Amino acid sequence: MSNLSEAKNDRSLSLIILFAGTLFTSASLMFVLQPLFGKLLLPLLGGSPAVWNTCMVFYQSLLFLGYLYAHTISTRFSQHRQIQIHTAVILVSFLALPLALPENIAPPTDSNPTLWLLWTLFLAIGLPFFVVSTTAPLVQKWFANIGHHTSHDPYYLYAASNTGSLIALLSYPFLLEPAIGLANQKVYWSIGYLMLCLLIAGCAFVLWKTQQNKALEPDSVPEEEPLSLYRKLHWMALAFVPSSLLLGLTNFISTDIASVPLLWIIPLTLYLLSFVIVFSKWNDKIHPVMVKLQPIVLLPFIAYAFINPADLPYWAYLALHLLAFFFAVMVCHGELAKNRPHTQYLTTFYLIMSFAGMLGGMFNTFVAPFIFNGIYEYPLMIVAALLLRPGSKVAFKKGLLLQITPPALLIITGLILYTRVNDLLPYFDIIIISLIALTVATYFFRAKPVAFALLTGAIIFLALGVHGLSSHTLYQERSFFGVLAVRESVLTDEQNQPEKYHELFHGTTKHGAQRLPENLAKIPLTYYSRPGPMGQLFKEYDSTNQNWNIGIVGLGAGALACYAKEQQHWTLYEIDPLVIDIASNPDYFSYLKRCAYNTTLSLGDARLSLEKEPDQKFELLVMDAFSSDSVPTHLLTEEALALYFKKLKPNGLLAFHITNRHLSLKKVLSIHAEHLHFSALIQEFKPQQDLPLVVATDWVVMAKNPETLTPLSLSRLGNWQKMPLYFDMKPWTDDFTNIVSIWK
Repeated sequence: MSNLSEAKNDRSLSLIILFAGTLFTSASLMFVLQPLFGKLLLPLLGGSPAVWNTCMVFYQSLLFLGYLYAHTISTRFSQHRQIQIHTAVILVSFLALPLALPENIAPPTDSNPTLWLLWTLFLAIGLPFFVVSTTAPLVQKWFANIGHHTSHDPYYLYAASNTGSLIALLSYPFLLEPAIGLANQKVYWSIGYLMLCLLIAGCAFVLWKTQQNKALEPDSVPEEEPLSLYRKLHWMALAFVPSSLLLGLTNFISTDIASVPLLWIIPLTLYLLSFVIVFSKWNDKIHPVMVKLQPIVLLPFIAYAFINPADLPYWAYLALHLLAFFFAVMVCHGELAKNRPHTQYLTTFYLIMSFAGMLGGMFNTFVAPFIFNGIYEYPLMIVAALLLRPGSKVAFKKGLLLQITPPALLIITGLILYTRVNDLLPYFDIIIISLIALTVATYFFRAKPVAFALLTGAIIFLALGVHGLSSHTLYQERSFFGVLAVRESVLTDEQNQPEKYHELFHGTTKHGAQRLPENLAKIPLTYYSRPGPMGQLFKEYDSTNQNWNIGIVGLGAGALACYAKEQQHWTLYEIDPLVIDIASNPDYFSYLKRCAYNTTLSLGDARLSLEKEPDQKFELLVMDAFSSDSVPTHLLTEEALALYFKKLKPNGLLAFHITNRHLSLKKVLSIHAEHLHFSALIQEFKPQQDLPLVVATDWVVMAKNPETLTPLSLSRLGNWQKMPLYFDMKPWTDDFTNIVSIWK
């Protein structure tokens, strides 16, 4: 008996509610677990896009294993045996409850922590996450065999699954995190997991009862021809590209646009929303519209996002990338949904989707950082998404050479100009205008996917090359923690003479600068200038700090080291080994070589490193790890402050650099000072005169005793004020943090 004929018997709405509710709950638990466990890991690894991407690879890999398991038991065992096997797996998964990190674990400090992170995730949440990941394909396959009138096409249930993912994703930072502490989150998640198991049991009961009441034969004969290799590869490409594009865009916008907290939520929201739409009943009408509109959206996207980005504010720049991303994944996922198979191959379809998603994540996490020194996998996947537009199969059969010729000629022309012309910068405007004109021309190739994609790719990479030349980048490298670049810039000195200087960037955030002339190379600049709060602090305590033991969290270019004295001992803590390499290389920055008299460099997360230090070691501890906007919140909790003061002498000073484009960190510190009865001063410094590379910067200094801060409060060098009081948020602890509450 075929599924199609079976699916006429039962029109019960309760069955849809049960199965859709199970999928909804499963997806919700999955997407709550991801940020929840990310917060548990934060004190060990700090904030970094690479941590999120590595976690995504783990989730995608386990999702694939769950789909493989669902495919295997649903194709090789009877429905009754499937229920028995799955019951045993669920019972074993209870061993991992309640959620917790393994005891006595610490990440490696001298090597890439990716493998360590994957192993930790597996030990802590591998079993329950595996069970959750099996739910979508297995429950849909069960629904296809219960004799409901929609059982012949259960793919619409996938929309319920992705709706659950979407709601959980948005609920966590805005509803759950602000209201529930981490310990309670783990408890509630465990309760939710038990509820999911009961729902799965309900679905299993319906299937068991159906199989007892009906003499149904297993689906041994497919109702359509066996799947071709081309069709499977096509599914794989349509799932691989959006997965890689998601991680590539997330990394790109947090590195090259704005490192705004929670910004990664937006691409993932659009990604999930695309699944909700394409697996709904509206896809047949929406998909052709998306295919037609995509080339129109690409025109301003390529022109302003890659060729001439300086003309737009960052929010408009971000909007263009998100819009282009949404159209790309809608077209790819729309093609995927349009070509979904008969329910005979349902688990095969989802297995290939999950495998391709896992490969996309692995490519971005394990391959791209080792072959690219920038986020170049992102534009590569933009081109790949265009190659997957409808019509590609026809294009490969006829006229392929003609479609390849225009982009090939464009690349050859660009290479000739690069090799023959010594300095392309005088022709910068002409090149930009020419590339914009070519972008408009690509629209006329929209019906020829190969030419359209490759010509767009040629324009993007020529634009990236031109901007690379104009930025005077001396060095660029990519590490687990992001993309670091050393750039050469020019300022005009007092005699109106051009003077070169070096800057250190982490994405779009400047982490320091240094002037190159011998007589100026030891002057701290930017956030650490002598007229600024740090210069004032060292000058006010100049008579008493001769033998201070000083700790600095966050190395940057090493500018603070030029406040060091020969009798002092400085310990510099840095989590990224690439930062140490750059700051220690005098070809880029010579602060450490010139100024670090008696200095120790400590690699690893500062909080973990400080725990190993003797108590009352430091007279001054400077926390300079928050300017990049990817804020390691575990360094700002009450437990963290207790640790810092434990390592400070009774009259020690704790200084926080809180300059930040998007977060009001002074709220967190003010509440801590009030709650823990510390004395605190703040200075929101703005230069009174136009001094080279002296910038506005905000600093907070704290001490146990008010008398310790008296020299600063009475200082005439700067405007130190008492911290303002806030009553609209809870103190941050290791159990509770809330980024949303401190957005500016």
